[in-house]
Amino acid sequence: MSLLSALYTGVSGLQTFGDSLQVIGDNIANVNTTAFKSSRAEFADLLSQTINGASGRSQLGRGVTLDRISANFSQGSFSNTDRLTDLAINGNGFFIVTDGSRQYYTRNGQLTLNNQGEIVTTSGMQLVGYQYDASGQPLGSLGTLKISQTSTQPHMTGDGSTAGSGVQIHLNLNASSDVMNNFSVSDPSATSNFSTSMTVYDSLGQDHAVQIYFNKTADNTWGWHALVDGGELAGGTSGVPTEAATGTLVYNSSGALKTSTTTQSSFNFTGTAQTIGFDFGDSIDAGGTGLSGSTQFSSPSVVNSQSQDGFAAGNLQSVTVDEDGIISGIYSNGQTLPIGQIALANFTNLQGLFKSGSGLYSDTSDSGVPIVSQPNVGGFGTISAYSLELSNVDLATEFVSLISNQRAYQANSKIITVGDQLMSDVLNIIR
Repeated sequence: MSLLSALYTGVSGLQTFGDSLQVIGDNIANVNTTAFKSSRAEFADLLSQTINGASGRSQLGRGVTLDRISANFSQGSFSNTDRLTDLAINGNGFFIVTDGSRQYYTRNGQLTLNNQGEIVTTSGMQLVGYQYDASGQPLGSLGTLKISQTSTQPHMTGDGSTAGSGVQIHLNLNASSDVMNNFSVSDPSATSNFSTSMTVYDSLGQDHAVQIYFNKTADNTWGWHALVDGGELAGGTSGVPTEAATGTLVYNSSGALKTSTTTQSSFNFTGTAQTIGFDFGDSIDAGGTGLSGSTQFSSPSVVNSQSQDGFAAGNLQSVTVDEDGIISGIYSNGQTLPIGQIALANFTNLQGLFKSGSGLYSDTSDSGVPIVSQPNVGGFGTISAYSLELSNVDLATEFVSLISNQRAYQANSKIITVGDQLMSDVLNIIR
């Protein structure tokens, strides 16, 4: 009977728009939920039967149904916080977290450290990323990220066999200096033209003061001598300077460094021994210009820069997170070493993701397998520390939808009311 069909058509409207109101209510309820993604109800009509009449084929509708609830994955605004472990993704991607048995995906970056130093969500799930070893080198494997409180190992000053290893000194030696070719270890200050000092480190991380003296032995030729207190050397006497390394610097008539040689380098520190390389910059004989490192001009002798690659053991002082998601530790010895890198995941079909509650999503066959990458690579977003992504719910839009759905619900209820009245009229015919 057509009246009964009309009643059920109205019922379909009530059910569908009731579900739609629930979607809107869920959006409004989560307006302050971190990284919440709003949803919308999408409708589809229902067909009951086809009627063939004189004027052609006609179709009767049977009402409406909720076709699907689609998520809006647009970017939410950012809120600044005072916690380093509050992270937000600016662009595409999801954080990967795990409960130990399976992985989930979320935009909610409210993270913290547990008592094991692991980076976890508010529900205790561990953040997944690319792991690094104790020396700050990437392992190339995914795993849970952990900020270790252990010390970094010391690194001794190198032997100069690799770039940046050992001691680097760039200076200018005054070409007008007097020749002093009788350098004496027992009285280095009086038998040299210039000196500088620096600290080097042995394999145990112990620091040692080294004084480096320069004396002009002839025109355009200088000798250099690295002295250490004898008390720091095996078999030495405290307070007595000992020459541990020596060499020569030869310049051309334009003041450019022609050759740099080391004739001796033997630092036999107590408990350990090592060779330390001394680099005074590029030289002409080595294929350089001889002007970018050490020079000999008629101006006061001065050190332009000096450095060395050794350092002592250090304790973790603080942590930083950059836009590439690299988590770095800053240690008491002045070193900054990568601890790990946050990994992001994306999907071919975001609408295929399954909501698992608490801002978590699970992958399904509809979403496709996760595409995992580093942040700021290949279309993936960047990471912002001290920030949280806000809900992308637009209250103005939701209130307009609320009014529209309320009117639709009321209109469908009228269909049922009118249908009921007509049914009563039919029943009254026999009276």
